Amino acid sequence: MGGKAIENSLGWVFFDTDVYTLLMRLAINLFVLTVVIRYLYYPKTKRKDYLFTYYVIGVITFFICFSLKKLDIDTGMGLGLFAIFGIIRYRTNTVEIKEMTYLFLVIGLSVINSLASNNISLLEVIIVNGVMILLTAGLEYLWLLKHETRKTIVYERIDLIKPESYDEMMADLVARTGLNINRFEVGKINFLRDVAQVMIYYYESDQSFSDYSAQEDSSSSYD
Repeated sequence: MGGKAIENSLGWVFFDTDVYTLLMRLAINLFVLTVVIRYLYYPKTKRKDYLFTYYVIGVITFFICFSLKKLDIDTGMGLGLFAIFGIIRYRTNTVEIKEMTYLFLVIGLSVINSLASNNISLLEVIIVNGVMILLTAGLEYLWLLKHETRKTIVYERIDLIKPESYDEMMADLVARTGLNINRFEVGKINFLRDVAQVMIYYYESDQSFSDYSAQEDSSSSYD
């Protein structure tokens, strides 16, 4: 009797048949995300930070839409949700892409958990939260264990930016930065100043510092 009253006050039922729909659509979504992100995007760019971002945002967006589909959301509530996610854009300081992803994850889970009612079973809520925790932990500590980070530098030896001088330029960058560089990309080239913008990539665990915002800071000097 007491347990039943607690269940009613929470407004949740433990199980309904939509759980099977949730799991089936989640499997399809994860399969499509893996094909697009891991096998189409990542081999070309080697950007592990965005690999993490695309997976987390893709899955949490799926859960938000699945949850909202089961709820009777009026216009006021819809506008309120847009306002909540709008705070991601309106910020004063530059925030790294990974921190922005965690911000989106925290907001998304909070929205789902707060809107959960008797239209969404307790088991569905547990699955949503559990999958996001396991996905985030898996990406952070298993799949992306050795995280590749990047730094933007201004390079004055533009005589080495030719493709045939790649090895020589790599050796020069390693010697001058002291970083164990995996690869680099040449960005904007300014022949008037004889400098080029170069993005170098290295494993974060091998170094004690990194600078994700350097690209935005240094790119302003080329405008």
